[in-house]
Amino acid sequence: MPAVQKTITPIDNSIYVERPYNSAAEIRTVLSAAQKAQAAWKHTPVAERAAILTKAVDIFLTKKDQHAEEITRQMGRPISQSPGEMRGFEERARYMIQIGPEALADIEATDKPGFTRFIRREPLGVVFIVAPWNYPYLTSVNGVIPALMAGNAVILKHSAQTPLCAESFQDAFDKAGLPKGLFQHLVLTHDDTAKVIAAPEVAYVNFTGSVAGGHAVQQAALGKFIGLGLELGGKDPAYVRADANLDHAVENLVDGAMFNSGQCCCAIERIYVHESLYDKFVDGFVDLTKKYRLGNPLDTNTNLGPMVRTSAAEFVRGQIQDAVKRGAKALVDAKSFAADKPGTPYLAPQVLVNVDHSMSVMSDESFGPVIGIMKVKSDDEAVKLMNDSKFGLTAALWTQDEQAALKIGDQVVTGTVYMNRCDYLDPALAWVGVKDSGRGATLSKVGYEMLTRPKSFHLRQI
Repeated sequence: MPAVQKTITPIDNSIYVERPYNSAAEIRTVLSAAQKAQAAWKHTPVAERAAILTKAVDIFLTKKDQHAEEITRQMGRPISQSPGEMRGFEERARYMIQIGPEALADIEATDKPGFTRFIRREPLGVVFIVAPWNYPYLTSVNGVIPALMAGNAVILKHSAQTPLCAESFQDAFDKAGLPKGLFQHLVLTHDDTAKVIAAPEVAYVNFTGSVAGGHAVQQAALGKFIGLGLELGGKDPAYVRADANLDHAVENLVDGAMFNSGQCCCAIERIYVHESLYDKFVDGFVDLTKKYRLGNPLDTNTNLGPMVRTSAAEFVRGQIQDAVKRGAKALVDAKSFAADKPGTPYLAPQVLVNVDHSMSVMSDESFGPVIGIMKVKSDDEAVKLMNDSKFGLTAALWTQDEQAALKIGDQVVTGTVYMNRCDYLDPALAWVGVKDSGRGATLSKVGYEMLTRPKSFHLRQI
């Protein structure tokens, strides 16, 4: 019998889900079926694809309350917040279906008499998606829906922490009448994941996860000339200028740093504040942070749940302790949060000042409810500090001067620049990272370019 994948819920560290890993024979069958199904699907008109996928989204959402509760039980986000992922799922899925016909339309060149010339967007073939646990539907829908819409087949390998999400996708697609073999999911070990990446049937890999995981994906794909979409997280900065709306900045940046226990690729992880606002900003930030209610995520009064596992919480505890040893000052008393217990996934939020970039908490991805805040004297100093990172996913600017935001945004090495908001993916815009935050893009029309190849037609009339 094959080994069993076990999902440990962070709520109480009990086993919540068990699934057997797929065997080598089952993996071969899935790859073959995907390739066969895609050969027919690529000739299905885009409008028909859109109709089936829309039906699948409708069917999926009939169980949105169940899906939301399963998110909470699998990875620990408060039940009061998990329904928000269903709303985000619907927004992205419907938007990518809506723009599909235009994004996939032929690009015509009509200025040469006697010739018919155009570029067609051809599907790549079989797309392998490796999805994470932190936003299990939002991260996977970015690839699943547009890949199918573009005429590809999809094989989804979801995180061992959130296996029910892959099954929910499967159920919706099957009930919607998606041709058999076009969407399938696998339960895989790391070694088998690498083998699927290297398989000749796979034409593109979409991976969301750690930097180390991204390197492993690249290594597994070395023997083939295929595209890779790698979304690898970040150490996302925020800069609060002297002209910022202070109350708005505090409220939104606390949420951007602490929501989902900070377990978001684009969570705010370091903040730079102009010296004229610094003291008031820190006071407001700490006051609001202390109002969080850490506890069992199934309790509707909880708005800060456990981290995904004890080891993740211990890593952040270590960052905090190291920073304090190096001179940082912790402004939140963890003892005031009764649920905070070392050796468990339950971690109180923390705000640190007197920090600098020599500290891990200001340079390495924390992926937890901790934030470091530094004082700056100018835009130039803020830009220099924001760029002093191996990551580049998003940067958030808080100002009432749009021209200043554009000027600063042009100087920051990042994939997305926000003004007066953070920690949000707009499906109309490309989601992209630079440096160790990865490569490639999802969402928007640009996302469709990653999932297709251009094929030119040059027809001369005699």
